[in-house]
Parts: sequence; structure tokens; C-alpha cells
Amino acid sequence: MQTLTVNIEDNFVQDFLAIIEHYKDKVQVTKDKNLEYDPFFYERKKQLLQDIDDIDNGKVKMISNEDFWDDIDNFTQSLQK
Repeated sequence: MQTLTVNIEDNFVQDFLAIIEHYKDKVQVTKDKNLEYDPFFYERKKQLLQDIDDIDNGKVKMISNEDFWDDIDNFTQSLQK
């Protein structure tokens, strides 16, 4: 069996399910729980994996926690001037 992703307009879901009902012995319909909770799950996952890869390959430098908070403190102080 192969897995495909099909995007269906909200107002067409019931019609689509009625169409594939005739093929229920050959087609299995399941909802992706990840997409139910977060419609952009796979885009976020792809970006996160790319970010990790960029850090591991040295394309992007990761700053220390201390440097991060120093930068935040400097920024907030500059806003108060």
C-alpha cells in the first residue's frame, strides 16, 4: 500500500468520502494527528531539522545562553533611552 497526501476543500470532504466509499476495500482514510493539532507541523519540523543541520555544519553560529540574555538586556536598555 502507498501513502499519499490529499488536500480537500472543507466543503468537498463529504462528497470525497462518498466517492471513495466504493473503494473502501482498497483505500484506507486516516487523519494525521500532527496536522489536527498544528496545521503547519510538517513545515515547522522541516525548518527545525534544517536549523539543526545548519548549526551542526557550522553554517549558523549558536550563541551561548549568557550572550543571548546580555543582548536582550542591552536591547531593552536601548529602548528605555
